[in-house]
Amino acid sequence: MSVTASGPAAGAAPEAAEAGAAVGTDAAVEEAPRAATAGPRRSRRVLAAVARWTAAVVVFAGAGAGTAAWITSLERHEVPGLATESDGRWEYPELSLPALPEGKPRPFTDGNDGEIHYADARRLVLPAPAGAKVDPKTDGTWVTTESFLALYGDEDRAELRTALADSTLRHIAARAWTMPDGTRSTVHLLRFGSVAYAEAFKDDALDAGAASAPAVLPRGVEDVVPEDYASVVDVPDTTLYGFREKKPYGPEQTRWAYLQTGDIVAVVTQVRAGEALAVPFQQTVTLQNQLLG
Repeated sequence: MSVTASGPAAGAAPEAAEAGAAVGTDAAVEEAPRAATAGPRRSRRVLAAVARWTAAVVVFAGAGAGTAAWITSLERHEVPGLATESDGRWEYPELSLPALPEGKPRPFTDGNDGEIHYADARRLVLPAPAGAKVDPKTDGTWVTTESFLALYGDEDRAELRTALADSTLRHIAARAWTMPDGTRSTVHLLRFGSVAYAEAFKDDALDAGAASAPAVLPRGVEDVVPEDYASVVDVPDTTLYGFREKKPYGPEQTRWAYLQTGDIVAVVTQVRAGEALAVPFQQTVTLQNQLLG
């Protein structure tokens, strides 16, 4: 702001000066108070401008601090522009171990030399991930032996049925679901009368530990490739064997795994048109193993 803009007499034209001279001393006396008020008026305007700018700075500073606090409270994938691309994993709910009967220990702890799972096996079945369509008949429920045997071809069911009848099988808990991409998953937990019976069924009936491939294969699978999940899924006191259907295969591919933890043998399968993806399968096997281990 220039000083000349605040006083009307300061920038007067020559004609105005001549008029002032014609008026005489009274006009001069009248101009004196006006000139005297120029300084205070300018000061008030400057103070008002400073006040307005100060308020603006405070508002913007507050907004900036609020934005910073909001940004720092978010996870990386929630920040616009910083979201990370999905690596193929499914979104499972937070897992927790089920309650035990009073006075009963968990497997692989002191006082449980038999490595028995005392918790309700239905509560040990892995829950379905977000977006899954769960089979209402197989949703963490008890299922029949025939329901489990449906995983295998007709040529193997009779022998497996006999092995289950001879192995003091107590019950089978299961869950099945289908994901939006068409992947069909099943989890079966077979609880036996002892660790010895569970291990015998895994090794003898399912032939899980065969050097090349198990003799008993899921329905529709003709050739298999063993996969070393044990070195990746590191859960103490558990035994894990993983497999995938070998190319060339039909319109679908199957992946499956056998887990033995104490008196329970778990069978996890995933089938998908085109290819059964490795990432969600390994994730599913890992989480189920952790629930049992």
